[in-house]
Amino acid sequence: MLIDTVFAELTKEGIETERVQLGGKKIHGCTACMKCFENQDKRCSIDNDSLNGIVTKMLEADGIIIASPTYFANVSTEVKALIDRAGLVAIANGYMLKRKVGAAVVAARRAGSTNAFDAINKFFFINQLIVPGSVYWNMGFGLGEKEVQKDEEGLNTMTILGENMAWLLRKISA
Repeated sequence: MLIDTVFAELTKEGIETERVQLGGKKIHGCTACMKCFENQDKRCSIDNDSLNGIVTKMLEADGIIIASPTYFANVSTEVKALIDRAGLVAIANGYMLKRKVGAAVVAARRAGSTNAFDAINKFFFINQLIVPGSVYWNMGFGLGEKEVQKDEEGLNTMTILGENMAWLLRKISA
C-alpha cells in the first residue's frame, strides 16, 4: 500500500513504474567470492536465482525504490541479499547505478523501521544514487493487513516522496 501510494504519484506525473516483488523469489545472500570484480560483466557469479534479472532491471531504470517490511529491526532477508549482492556488483562495475534516483520505503508494526530505512539508504549512498526526501522518513505503520491505510502521516509521506521523486527524475532527464 505504501509503494502503491508512491507509484500513484509517479504515474500521475507521467513516470512509468514497474514492481518487482522479492518475497517468494529465490535469492541467495552474498558469498563474498569477489568474482564480480574479476568478471566485471554487471552480473553476480551466483546464477541460480533471481538476482541477475533484478540487477538488469535496476540498470534499465532511472529510479529505484527498495521497500521492505521491518523484521527484527531491519530489512527482510530478501532485501538484505539484494542490497549485498547488487551493491557489490554495482561497485565492481564502476558504480553502475551512480546518479540514478533511489528511495527507501519501509513498513513496520511499531519500531525498528529506522534501522531498515538506514540499511536501504546506505546501499543508495554507497552506490552514489541520488536520494529525494519527503516530509518525514519514508515509513508507514500498521500491525494487521491493510492497517497502514489508517496511518495518514505515513501515506502523506509517501505521496510527497512520489512527488519529489518525479520532480527529481524530470530534472535529471532534462
